[in-house]
Amino acid sequence: MSTASLYRRFLPSPPAIDFASVEGKKIFNEALQKGTMEGFFRLISYFQTQSEPAYCGLASLSMVLNSLSIDPGRKWKGPWRWFDESMLECCEPLEIVKDKGITFGKVVCLAHSSGAKVQAFRTTQSTIHDFRKYVFKCSTSDNCHMISTYHRGVFKQTGTGHFSPIGGYNAERDMALILDVARFKYPPHWVPLKLLWDAMNSIDQSTGRHRGFMLISRPHREPGLLYTLSCKDESWTSIAKYLKEDVPLLVSSQHVDTIERILDVVFKSLPSNFNQFIRWMAEIRRTEDINQNLSSEEESRLDLKQELLKQVQETELFKHVEKFLFSVGYEDNKAYVLAKAGSQGSEILSETESDESCCPETCVKCIKGVGEDKVKTYPSGNDVFTALLLALPPQTWSGIKDQSLLQEMKQLISMVSFPTLLQQEVLHLRRQLQLLKRCQENKEDEDLSAPA
Repeated sequence: MSTASLYRRFLPSPPAIDFASVEGKKIFNEALQKGTMEGFFRLISYFQTQSEPAYCGLASLSMVLNSLSIDPGRKWKGPWRWFDESMLECCEPLEIVKDKGITFGKVVCLAHSSGAKVQAFRTTQSTIHDFRKYVFKCSTSDNCHMISTYHRGVFKQTGTGHFSPIGGYNAERDMALILDVARFKYPPHWVPLKLLWDAMNSIDQSTGRHRGFMLISRPHREPGLLYTLSCKDESWTSIAKYLKEDVPLLVSSQHVDTIERILDVVFKSLPSNFNQFIRWMAEIRRTEDINQNLSSEEESRLDLKQELLKQVQETELFKHVEKFLFSVGYEDNKAYVLAKAGSQGSEILSETESDESCCPETCVKCIKGVGEDKVKTYPSGNDVFTALLLALPPQTWSGIKDQSLLQEMKQLISMVSFPTLLQQEVLHLRRQLQLLKRCQENKEDEDLSAPA
């Protein structure tokens, strides 16, 4: 049965005041003079309309991440790295979000997984006075933005639960600016902060928990420089369970007396689709781009990735993994190993576009583009498996009965001697794994904190 089409909605006023109205402009100018619109300009530069009726949480988050200039480390379209709703697939498949929307806890999980620094609070975990302080903090800075989830009914608007960024604050009037991402429905509008608190202080029927708000700011470094965990399909739930629950049981229940035996136990029981779970992010130029010079920023970024890959290969654990995988005749899946095309999207380099071989001394793939003299290495099964083992919590191996072997394993995964770059990469993967496990257990709405 078809439904009638709609063109926008009339904004109930009061309580809301249209941002573009005479009064709305006056409130904006007052706040601007008082310095509480600092975050507005970055947000408005990346203001977007949610692409699906239930994508308000994804649109709000991608807008804020782009406003903070956080590099996703992966491509959106063409050569461009950019946060888009379609890329925020972790913690909840997009088809489910499209049909049912997304909970506060899962948006928080997405923000953490994207590498942002996040502080999240339900109204039961905060007070209106604290909320006012946080709104003021974000409104006077362009390095901190706030997303609120609230019930529209409190503002006499149609609909129920909704997400949108807070774009500014007028302290004298105690009013907050909501940059409504459902721009097809309502324009940006000012609302009394007390009323916004009341709208957040409502229960989401899908979780039985109160709504709230989150503060999002830049991390100290971009996340996932070379590796990231993927949950694009349902396979990630079984793999997350395997890594967090099954591996500790396997190494404690079976007789393991060498590092190679540990690797044998873990590797042979590993789900066949693990290649889709941990992915590496490398970029190469297509044939038509060979004569085009990369910017100094891009060259530095690629050099940094090369350095990180080198650091992975220099770990003692990598040497054990390399030796073990060679002994069992493991071969990389070519579609997984080959780097994705640079400027033309997601095409995989074909035989005619690259000269690809395996470097025996490192067992990583060496790819030389047509017309290029410089050979570059890209992650292969050896270092992907190494990164996966390093990402596991240290307590994973505590069940090993042979104490000397346990100490040797602890030494192999200890980050104390790792270069800072590698430490940060491993910690990022560990945080992601913890978040995915939280989602797999449906505990993301119980625990909003950042992974330890």
